Amino acid sequence: MRHAKSDWTSGAGSDFERPLARRGLKDAPRMGKWLYEHSGTPFCIVCSPARRAAETARLVLAALDYPEDKIVWDDRIYEGCLSDLLCVIEDHKSCKSLLLIGHNPGLEDLLDHLSMNQPPRDQGGKLLTTAAIAILVFKGNKIVTTPGSTDIQLIQRPRAASQD
Repeated sequence: MRHAKSDWTSGAGSDFERPLARRGLKDAPRMGKWLYEHSGTPFCIVCSPARRAAETARLVLAALDYPEDKIVWDDRIYEGCLSDLLCVIEDHKSCKSLLLIGHNPGLEDLLDHLSMNQPPRDQGGKLLTTAAIAILVFKGNKIVTTPGSTDIQLIQRPRAASQD
């Protein structure tokens, strides 16, 4: 999952401290509800510690009834390149299901790497808009990080989720 829409005009002192925008505050809980209804609660949640990602995680968790103290905060996700994100996944591949909450372009690079098919982009050419969730299905239900090791079952974006 990519973090929800952030507020570029917040006056935050750094990119790391940028909070969610009003739209992000609405989209994150809606996407959490959608995730719960369509996939259930993930066994493991690993999140970037950046403020906008952390705020997204907390709003999603409320819909999932997932305790905040079980989130793994991983610095490698913030500004994470493909190799960083692959290492994060390797560290948690024993999880039956895993939710990563992070940032572009790393998450899009990860999906391109893992997907055996061309991932579906939106009309603007984006793969993961803010607050979008990609559902991946691995062969044999085992998390694998080799290129083309998974099928992207669905990419759910907030606008489409609000129409469900």
